[in-house]
Amino acid sequence: MVKERNSQNQTNIHFVDIHEVVPEEEEDEEEDEKTQLENNNNNNNNKMVEKAPEKRLNRPITMKFREGRRNTTHSSFSRQVSLETGVSKLNKARNNEVKTLPRSGRSFGGFGSSHGVESNCKKGDFNLFRTKSTLGKQNSFMLPLRKESGFDQFQKNGNGEEGVGLLDESVNKSVPAGRYFAALTGPELDQVKDTEDILLPKDEKWPFLLRFPIGCFGMCLGLSSQAILWHNLAISPATKSLHIPPHINLVLWILALTVLVCVTTTYLLKCIFYFEAIRREYFHPVRINFFFAPWVVCMFLAIGAPPMLAQKPLHPALWCAFMIPYFLLELKIYGQWLSGGKRRLCKVANPSSHLSVVGNFVGAVLAAKVGWKEPGKFLWAVGFAHYLVLFVTLYQRLPTSVALPKELHPVYSMFIAAPSAASIAWEAIYGEFDGSARTCYFIALFLYISLVVRLNFFLGFKFSVAWWSYTFPMTTISITSIKYAEYNPGVASKGIALTLSFLSSSMVFVLFISTLLHAFVWQTLFPNDLAIAITTTRHIKGKKPINLKRWAKQSLVSIRKNGSGDKQAPEND
Repeated sequence: MVKERNSQNQTNIHFVDIHEVVPEEEEDEEEDEKTQLENNNNNNNNKMVEKAPEKRLNRPITMKFREGRRNTTHSSFSRQVSLETGVSKLNKARNNEVKTLPRSGRSFGGFGSSHGVESNCKKGDFNLFRTKSTLGKQNSFMLPLRKESGFDQFQKNGNGEEGVGLLDESVNKSVPAGRYFAALTGPELDQVKDTEDILLPKDEKWPFLLRFPIGCFGMCLGLSSQAILWHNLAISPATKSLHIPPHINLVLWILALTVLVCVTTTYLLKCIFYFEAIRREYFHPVRINFFFAPWVVCMFLAIGAPPMLAQKPLHPALWCAFMIPYFLLELKIYGQWLSGGKRRLCKVANPSSHLSVVGNFVGAVLAAKVGWKEPGKFLWAVGFAHYLVLFVTLYQRLPTSVALPKELHPVYSMFIAAPSAASIAWEAIYGEFDGSARTCYFIALFLYISLVVRLNFFLGFKFSVAWWSYTFPMTTISITSIKYAEYNPGVASKGIALTLSFLSSSMVFVLFISTLLHAFVWQTLFPNDLAIAITTTRHIKGKKPINLKRWAKQSLVSIRKNGSGDKQAPEND
């Protein structure tokens, strides 16, 4: 109950009532809050009017401070204290408690972790990214957390004042493509800039599924392409003198298949439990291209299958099973490139976009193997047309587009993949390594040499799973060099083929050993995936999550203005 002080109080202290609330159920808490809001808005006796020298009204406001569930006695108290005293007492009590996650200025720390009032949320609440069964369940979950945590963006209220707004829908709303370039940095746009805040705590280890990125399919790309390389080394006339055993191809193929099954199973679990994280990866301008990777890997495994396992010609149904999902996703992405507004090609183009083009050439090779050459020609034409557009966009960089960050230079190796794969596809479809195939090969060879002579592009970056995707282009041009050496035998062509094959295999071996060390020895293979936790809009520097004092001051200012506007107080009371 609110008790009015008489107007003869000689101090300038505003008195409020502090009620301890012992929450019983979430529904009861929400009903109490709604009732309290209605009472505060409709009851004019609960307004505080500023005390001026000429006019003076004492209307104390009732404030309810929520506290966590007490495990001891469910006692309640109600006494009238000053606002200043209440704040100091509350702060003193909170200082004696163990804080869940200190505010570092680099992340919000999850709902209710370290904000003005204490909530019932657990430390590092990752339900933010959990799969919601229905929209109603999601809203009912988010509402109490938003009310309790209060760390949402600051918005403008009706009077133009800075107030407390609701969460900026950083989870329920898709993040704009340009926002990723503005908030993230690193070789794969996977690091958050120092000036940015994120939705999850940085100094706490996240669940494994949230830390498992779709870039892990890069490992499958590297291993499956190596299986094709060693298959060609074993059967090619250009390398027959080396007497390479076919068992290497079998071992690599089985290893690639095992890794693919493990990665796919893990990522499917992530889809089931943390679908919001999958959705954010889908809108990521770099990671969206890795959604093509599983289907490309499957086609690689079909092409490079060991002879002892695939003695008969491949069935066309295999091509349909792998190519139809790829083609449907391709229609979506190419449509966005052409008329996608903020997701058009000049806005989202980056070297990893070649992954969405390479699959056309790989699908053309597989179509030729199953005997469907006309679909293979169709895919080759579509892939080559979009490769030219992508190549010009990335090479020229339109004046209206954002300059490619320096940290993205290592992914320039992706430039090699498309022309070398196009060369292999042309030879598979038409049965000869003619002028068109050689033109694509020479383009890829020049790009490879131009990258090798600039080793500083690949220095200064720490190891990550994303580096596996750089091995796939190196392997592809090695296979193309073997094909070229078959149709143009000579010391130079054979030397180039063997040199490139040795470099690509060495790179894969080094990355494989590094991956094992980081996964099982140092256990640093999967750090927190900060890229999926950025906010939809940039938080203005200096805007911190509110605390109790800030909220109290803003509430008093708003109430005073509303009170003076609704009713004019008499000058002489």
